[in-house]
Amino acid sequence: MSATGRVALFRGPRQPFDMAEMPVPEPRPGAVLVRVRIANICGSDLHAWRGDFRLAGLGGKLPTVLGHEMTGTIAALGRDVDRDSNGEPLHEGDHVVFAYFTGCGHCPSCLRGRRAACDHIDMAMTGDATEWPHFVGGYGEYFYVKPGSTIYKVPPKLPLEIVAGANCALAQVIAGFERANLSFDETVVIQGAGGLGLYATAVAKAFGARLVVVLDAISDRLAMAKRFGADVTINIAEETDEKSRVNQVKALTDGRGADIVMELVGRADVVPEGIRMLAQFGRYVGIGNINAGQSHPFDPSRLVMTNKSMLGVALYEPYTLGKALRFLERNRDRLPLDQLLSAKFPLDQINEAFAQADRRAVLRASLVP
Repeated sequence: MSATGRVALFRGPRQPFDMAEMPVPEPRPGAVLVRVRIANICGSDLHAWRGDFRLAGLGGKLPTVLGHEMTGTIAALGRDVDRDSNGEPLHEGDHVVFAYFTGCGHCPSCLRGRRAACDHIDMAMTGDATEWPHFVGGYGEYFYVKPGSTIYKVPPKLPLEIVAGANCALAQVIAGFERANLSFDETVVIQGAGGLGLYATAVAKAFGARLVVVLDAISDRLAMAKRFGADVTINIAEETDEKSRVNQVKALTDGRGADIVMELVGRADVVPEGIRMLAQFGRYVGIGNINAGQSHPFDPSRLVMTNKSMLGVALYEPYTLGKALRFLERNRDRLPLDQLLSAKFPLDQINEAFAQADRRAVLRASLVP
């Protein structure tokens, strides 16, 4: 293990990342040092870079290291760490995936089994990279997995590229459908066919949804959604009338509307349309709108008079990550999972990677430290 390692420092919105060498920390008891092998540029990373997602609201400090959707191999194990969260033995060199946030385990939320709402949650991308342990985000050669974190050894047949999205995008949509109680034979509309939307399409079908409709403005992404199991796609760049899109969903669902609509685009103006697409007693699941300060006119009677509900879903319970791994293991030969990552960049090309992701030139960019 090297004495130092590189990180891409994030100093503020729209500012170029700059590379820095930091001392590699020895893991303390209960911690794990991971050699990052691949880290994706997730939508929340983009929002943070643009300044829309305010890390300061989570206690974030600058300069930090962005990146949370990642996987890697064990570089060093702290004392008392010899097994993963499934009880499997852990050794240096093992391929692992881990939750990018850690709950305290003893606050009221944690004691109620809601670690995603921990009062003292510790998250990637919020630490000061100039302070120990320095490797506080995925865009570096190492990541310091703190004591108490959920960590899983990756099954040997799952390649790095497929596993990279498990600890954020995939686990997040699984949690979203579980919160909404998606049941067999229900109908689902997904707003957005980026990485989250494609995972959501496949997961909805795995839950037993009989109809999955996906909306997006990019035809290539909608074609990919078909390959992930979408029954119908709607190109909003071609079908520009909101009422027509709502009527199309109603026609596909015998005039009822969808049982679940999941928002994965991060724009407030799509919410009223999604609610109109719901059936009575339908559930609207918001995942993408993490940026504070957005608003859009909304008629609450559309919820009250039709018994619809809205759910906001941030993070996930850590055990969901194990479900995500098992989903990938079952579907690695059935779904084009390897095509979710459309472009890889060396770590020192992070500025170009973000530029391409920002203009939606790639489906999901990845950094390879």
